Amino acid sequence: MNEFLETEEKIVRMLKTVFDPEIPVNIYDLGLIYKIDLDQDGYLLIDMTLTAPNCPAVDFIIEDVRMKAGSVEGVKDVQVNIVYEPAWDKSMMSEEAQLELGFL
Repeated sequence: MNEFLETEEKIVRMLKTVFDPEIPVNIYDLGLIYKIDLDQDGYLLIDMTLTAPNCPAVDFIIEDVRMKAGSVEGVKDVQVNIVYEPAWDKSMMSEEAQLELGFL
């Protein structure tokens, strides 16, 4: 596997350590991450959404994403964009997340 794909895998592993304080499932398995775009210079762009537009933990989550994704070797800077299209719904969750939250 090339170095670029390894770095992207490490980013995903780090995103799986970020949790909404009110939900016991990580943001990646919740389906909140819509795009991970790492360029050759180490600049990372993440498009993500929230389970609710008025999520009170938004600042905490964004900062956690920035810190953890930015800690991956090869990542120089992280920009997190909060997007609302497409609207999030529970079908975007991984099967594990649905099981954990009692949806299966």
